[in-house]
Amino acid sequence: MRLRSLLENMDVVELTADPEMEVTGVCTDSRKVTPGCVFIAVRGFESDGHRFIPAAVSAGAAVVIAEESVEGVPCVLTEDSRRAMAVAAGNFYGNPAREMKMIGVTGTNGKTTTTNLIKQILETAGGYKVGLIGTNRNMIGSEEFETDRTTPDCLELHELLRRMADAECDYVVMEVSSHALYLDRVYGIEFEQGIFTNLTEDHLDFHRTMEDYAEAKARLFSMCRTSIINIDDPWSKVMLKRVTGRLFTYSARYNEADLTARSIKLHLDSVSFCALMTGKLEKMRLGIPGMFSVYNALSAASGALCAGIALEDVRAALDKCVGVKGRAEVVPTGTPYTVLIDYAHTPDALENILDTVSEFAQNRTIVLFGCGGDRDSAKRPIMGRIAMERSDYVIVTSDNPRTERPGDIIRDILRGVESSDMDTPYEVIPDRREAIARALDIAGEGDVVVLAGKGHETYQIIGREKRHFDEREVVAEALKAKAEMR
Repeated sequence: MRLRSLLENMDVVELTADPEMEVTGVCTDSRKVTPGCVFIAVRGFESDGHRFIPAAVSAGAAVVIAEESVEGVPCVLTEDSRRAMAVAAGNFYGNPAREMKMIGVTGTNGKTTTTNLIKQILETAGGYKVGLIGTNRNMIGSEEFETDRTTPDCLELHELLRRMADAECDYVVMEVSSHALYLDRVYGIEFEQGIFTNLTEDHLDFHRTMEDYAEAKARLFSMCRTSIINIDDPWSKVMLKRVTGRLFTYSARYNEADLTARSIKLHLDSVSFCALMTGKLEKMRLGIPGMFSVYNALSAASGALCAGIALEDVRAALDKCVGVKGRAEVVPTGTPYTVLIDYAHTPDALENILDTVSEFAQNRTIVLFGCGGDRDSAKRPIMGRIAMERSDYVIVTSDNPRTERPGDIIRDILRGVESSDMDTPYEVIPDRREAIARALDIAGEGDVVVLAGKGHETYQIIGREKRHFDEREVVAEALKAKAEMR
């Protein structure tokens, strides 16, 4: 590719490189530079890419894109190298997002389930081939790939989009995190739809305030043709201010929404409701329990409706949809009690899953949870208090402690546990494997054991090491050991 093509639509302040020169790739890590590639110096939170320009040049970088002038090196000077990276990544891979219809889903909770539901509806009711980019997996049609983050960085994202376009995907449904929006990972992409689910406390270690967090999310709605907003959420007002295209709203409370849920019924294994649109009504069912499933169904149905699928076809497809691994997932145990795995790792998510369980639990709700290390510590006591107030037995343990000491994280949680007015019994077992075994030991007939926080994850991060840890396997091993002791 010629450098000129790579720089198309980029804000260039000064160019000292030959625009007709051939370049072989784009890179932001000096350790991965190959001869002939373009090195982009990005200012990060832990290190500044400008420091590694000499190393990149030594490794064979032909051109440097930077925010500072570099003498003796062919250079592209720009005011924002992070945005330059997004533009360069899109250009290098031929701007694949323009070849498909992009649907972005943002919000604190519900993104993973909503994107998966939209994918299933578009495939079942519309006959489309759909790519999926999400927290726990990426998919091209039925082909599945593991992923490490909600929204990939620019280079990974456009490479993945190129694969999806080459595989002739019609739509791409992706989770769009607040980090991705704030850090311009999706800069330059025009979304066919942007969907807002809800906003609750999370990532305040990064965004500092809820207002900043909301503003980061709201960026999506100035980048899409159609904005789909949950107007029941109080932060929807922030989102609505950024809408520049068509607006479509959904609600379980207000009749003025474009799509409204009425006659809501929460069942042991599902939810059902009447979906109302102007002059249309369909009875919807989704085989995932809990009130949050009503909102996930509404957001997914809204996306499908805005894609041109008829309400009756949405109903038929939604009825066949299956849930997402680690989201209110019931583990087969053959026991008189129920074991449920859920990704709840925020105060609101923990509250939601415990409230959901209270709707169908025949006896006690036993909750086991911890909090991640090197992440927002303010939510830890809040989650401790919620566990005490919304369950019958609490086991505090580790999640992904990362580089923090588990005991320090647990002490933060216990501040909320001990400040609660409830006298709910609780115990502390730092080792999550031992904690799960203990939860199964004390569970009795009609109880529901909620393993919260890990969800789809099949690992624990201890220090900087990622260790295999699949709670489904841990449950099976604990039950086997228990049976052998009889």
